Amino acid sequence: MTATGGTIFNSANIVNSSSTIERAPDSVAGIAARVLPSVVSVNTRSATGRGGTGSGFIFDSNGYILTNNHVIASVGNGNGAIRVTLNNGDIYNATIIGRDASYDLAVIKISATNLPALEFGDSDKVAVGDSVIAIGSPLGLSGTVTLGIISAKDRPVTAGDSGSGSSFINALQTDAAINPGNSGGPLVDATGAVIGVNSAIATLGSSAQTGSIGLGFAIPINQTRKTADQLIKSGKATYPFLGVSLDMNYSGVGALVANSGTSILPGGPAAKAGIRAGDLIVKFENRAIDSPEQLIVAIRAMNVGDKVTLTYIRDNKEVTVTVTLVAGNN
Repeated sequence: MTATGGTIFNSANIVNSSSTIERAPDSVAGIAARVLPSVVSVNTRSATGRGGTGSGFIFDSNGYILTNNHVIASVGNGNGAIRVTLNNGDIYNATIIGRDASYDLAVIKISATNLPALEFGDSDKVAVGDSVIAIGSPLGLSGTVTLGIISAKDRPVTAGDSGSGSSFINALQTDAAINPGNSGGPLVDATGAVIGVNSAIATLGSSAQTGSIGLGFAIPINQTRKTADQLIKSGKATYPFLGVSLDMNYSGVGALVANSGTSILPGGPAAKAGIRAGDLIVKFENRAIDSPEQLIVAIRAMNVGDKVTLTYIRDNKEVTVTVTLVAGNN
């Protein structure tokens, strides 16, 4: 007993609990535990000493890793090094198997086997409101897990660093926190299957804001799967090609074919369909086209050889034509 100020207190017996917390396999903690071993950090260093960081994930147990092209672009010409750090801390040098700027995707490989590979889901079946988890190395903080939902689909965004329009994608939008360094990491669904590759975030223009504002974008995994297969087989990827140059500064509704003598590829799909410079494309597969970016991503979501319908306006008249998309590449 202890006396203080004339009051007598009995000593308390403190009991330690030996119970454990049960986490369901389909809980966020359960999914993270399954997915994290397959997520890697990607670090690059160019010949000039310039470094970069990003994320990636193992999709084949023989060492094949998916990431964004813009994560490894600075060493894409072979003048530099790529280092991959696994979730368990093991570090490997990686080589580039293939990369594609059009879809902002790259496949790299490390000399390791029996690695834990993630499953691909079906991004076509994703619905707005579905729960998702983003995993990666934002700001160099490896193994970071954030939770959110799919907040929109079919967003035309530029996924690379160039801003050139060559990397427009038909993206999944999420409010799961995505920051610089998340690029190349997986966006997984409630089963732990990959439905997208985290690739871009919205910014507030010239504002100093560079972190998450609740608008992140991922390349749908169905497109990623096709491109990855091509990169592994040949080191290059193809994409559907219309054969026109668009006026990216046009601010009206629709996609304006650039008004120049070189805007239509001779013998290309658009030329064969009778499309001319100055035509305003307003529909693609009966879906309204509001901007040149939207047309680009709609085309790139198709397959080489697909027959598609286009509606354009010329001299205040609407004309609908059928076009067969051909292969383009970088």
